[in-house]
Amino acid sequence: MKAALQDETGDDIAQALEDGWLPIREVARQTGVNAVTLRAWERRYGLIVPQRTPKGHRLFSADHVQRIHTILTWLNRGVPVSQVKGLIDSAQALPETVENEWHGLRQNLLNAISELIERRVDDVFNQAMALYPPRTLCEQLLLPLLQDLEQRWQGQFGAQMERVFFLSWLRSKFGARIYHNNRQLQGPPLLLINQSDLPLEPHLWLSAWLASSADCPVEVFDWPLPAGELALAVEHLQPRAVLLYSSKALHLSALAKLLSGVSGPKLIVGPTVCIHQAELAVLTRDTPELFVAEDPLSAHQILIQRGLL
Repeated sequence: MKAALQDETGDDIAQALEDGWLPIREVARQTGVNAVTLRAWERRYGLIVPQRTPKGHRLFSADHVQRIHTILTWLNRGVPVSQVKGLIDSAQALPETVENEWHGLRQNLLNAISELIERRVDDVFNQAMALYPPRTLCEQLLLPLLQDLEQRWQGQFGAQMERVFFLSWLRSKFGARIYHNNRQLQGPPLLLINQSDLPLEPHLWLSAWLASSADCPVEVFDWPLPAGELALAVEHLQPRAVLLYSSKALHLSALAKLLSGVSGPKLIVGPTVCIHQAELAVLTRDTPELFVAEDPLSAHQILIQRGLL
């Protein structure tokens, strides 16, 4: 890895790498915070101040990495990024009252969605994406937002119009980012399949986006495959793992047939895991390398733990 990084960045960091300093790409891999966000934290808030080589390359120490993990802890408690530096530097405990930036962001998105203003939805999300890593955004913004929307869409006039508008935006947004990332990535992809027979499954695309943000090539099949064709797709694509997402009940006998002949790690993700909890417990016990997760964050964690991201 060091040789590749030296080729990419030049001789001015060779000694620094030998001394244990880390380039921004490696820090992003270790922490899940991408380089764009790390640079924004430095420029806008002074949260992380890396060393610089004579040619301007950013270099990070183990202490910097630990500080980034501390920053993530505060962000996941709902503290706005603008307030984190003061809390860390003064070693304060979490204040009794804190301005929850996530609530404000969700409200801005809800308002833009209700008015069908795509540009405003895009602008709010882009601003958040520049400041927060994907997993934090998923946990603190997007999953709660989807929960709020599902509640709002229960029996509301115009709910279907609003649902189609937002979920179409979400799929287009993440699909474009995944396509761009795939063009720059090598290696076996993660294959994700919408097994629920419902269009525009947002949690499927959240799962794909989280994997893609971890520099994993991603292939998304947004429609179920019949028995036999999943094994054929795996034969062609040679994926590092297969993720099946479903938000509704499945025919478990058909699922076992679908998975027949599919080698490698397999994940079943979504509310279907709760629906079939007992049956899937038996299936995972009897099927090598089969795992279950209720939501994109849990699936993401399993992929990390299994060394698949």
